[in-house]
Amino acid sequence: MRSDTIKKGWEKTPHRSLLRATGLKDEDFDKPFIGIANSYIDIIPGHFFLQEYGKIVKEAIREAGGVPFEFNTIGVDDGIAMGHDGMLYSLPSRELIADSIETVMNAHKLDALICIPNCDKIVPGMIMGALRVNVPTVFVSGGPMKAGHMKDGTPIDLATAFEAVGKKARGMMSDEELHEIECNACPGAGSCSGMFTANSMNTLCEAMGIALPGNGTVPALTPERIEMVKKAAKRVVEIALDERYKIRNILNEKAVHNAFVVDMAMGGSSNTVLHMLAIAKESGVDFPIAHINDIAGKVAHIAKISPSLSTVHMEDIGRAGGVNAVMKEVSKRGDILKTDALTVTGETIGERIATAEIKDTSVIHTNESAYSPVGGLAILFGNLAEQGCVVKTAGIQPSMRKFTGRAICFNSQDEAIAGIMSGKVQPGHVVVIRYEGPRGGPGMQEMLTPTSLIAGMGLGESVALITDGRFSGATRGACIGHISPEAAEGGLIGLLEDGDEISLDVDSHMLHANLSEEVIEARREKFKEHKKDINSKWLKRYALLVTNASSGAVLKTEL
Repeated sequence: MRSDTIKKGWEKTPHRSLLRATGLKDEDFDKPFIGIANSYIDIIPGHFFLQEYGKIVKEAIREAGGVPFEFNTIGVDDGIAMGHDGMLYSLPSRELIADSIETVMNAHKLDALICIPNCDKIVPGMIMGALRVNVPTVFVSGGPMKAGHMKDGTPIDLATAFEAVGKKARGMMSDEELHEIECNACPGAGSCSGMFTANSMNTLCEAMGIALPGNGTVPALTPERIEMVKKAAKRVVEIALDERYKIRNILNEKAVHNAFVVDMAMGGSSNTVLHMLAIAKESGVDFPIAHINDIAGKVAHIAKISPSLSTVHMEDIGRAGGVNAVMKEVSKRGDILKTDALTVTGETIGERIATAEIKDTSVIHTNESAYSPVGGLAILFGNLAEQGCVVKTAGIQPSMRKFTGRAICFNSQDEAIAGIMSGKVQPGHVVVIRYEGPRGGPGMQEMLTPTSLIAGMGLGESVALITDGRFSGATRGACIGHISPEAAEGGLIGLLEDGDEISLDVDSHMLHANLSEEVIEARREKFKEHKKDINSKWLKRYALLVTNASSGAVLKTEL
């Protein structure tokens, strides 16, 4: 066992003495030591109950013949951090989470790992840390929140609440209506109920084979979810000493490919591109960002989930057959899905989905009745994004898939919010929010507040938005993020001026500033970077080390 390093031989007498202080007995030193990475934290709705999951996991591990050691990671709630400088810490928290798992697991030489994440950066952070450790690993998330409902039965969620602010700003909603949404949009425990970043990543854990079926769709705190937690804990003990199930043997090139296939079929958050590129790098998989378009061209978009112009939520996907049914339907279009990929439960993806079926074709469509013959995410290129940028095509109105407008430029998210609220943004504008990339932000803030204001103010079919920052999974509309190179590293987005003509064509994968090379060069010669005051020592270090979004915003290991 890997843990023999800290528990075997007379030389390890002091080590065992310390372990005995935690309650271990003679018989425990012959059992596998299992790490439990729990992301319990009181302030996040998807996490405040995970302490109870940890207790269930520890009990199940003991019953299965292992020795559990639970530890915690930090967490940031992106919704609560949204729209103020707290969001600067969201993406950087991914690195702290990965570092903490690597630190605890390697410092104590634990044999296997079970991860209990749920929301936002916590899922990819845990995956990245687990890949560094490379022991048998099982993921089991806290589970999605159920959808909220208005008094008339209309389903609502967090995106409804953010967009309601825009309606209130335009005088289109009363205080009473706003309060009703506030009190009902997030009805209880779980990751926010739509296909936002958390549920997108929990779904992709199924696609990658590192979690049990239902991980992305079974609601939090239900008997079905509790049973899944127990099964995951039992499974990690079963595979703890089996090298076939080291996470790098499962999360390999096939798994990364399958993750993007499911992402396209379900129209996941644009953040999944950022995180999957980072996960690919941690797993040693060479995955050029342009390859995403190749996959999208072969995968039909068959599940449209809130906020993508839909009232369908994760619990509905579960009732309609779940992620397995999505993969089964996708696999009917040839060999796009890597069905021979191994899963943590021992079967291949093909074996896992063999008996799956769509139970409600109004929720999960067939390939023949797909919302679109191509996937729900796209990578655009052009002089504004030489290294690529990302758009969630599943959330775009058909009239905005091809659009030309005039730039209105803001050097921060705060400037943009003030400009939108004051009426500066008008139909025909392309809102440019720059210096919000991984380095320029620093931290690559999510732009849910400005995008929700645009939608809530009725501008969603007449205004586009481009940024070197990123979007919440709750964003919808012609919103293009992850522009690389970013403004802080000399990207063209930093040279734009108010009134510049900008064209986007989603179906042609194009984003272009209609400026001559002479004009661009003249501007570059007189360009001065917009500098932000950074008071945080952590964010200063992050800005020095972080790469741009086309590289997954991973940190450089060498200066």
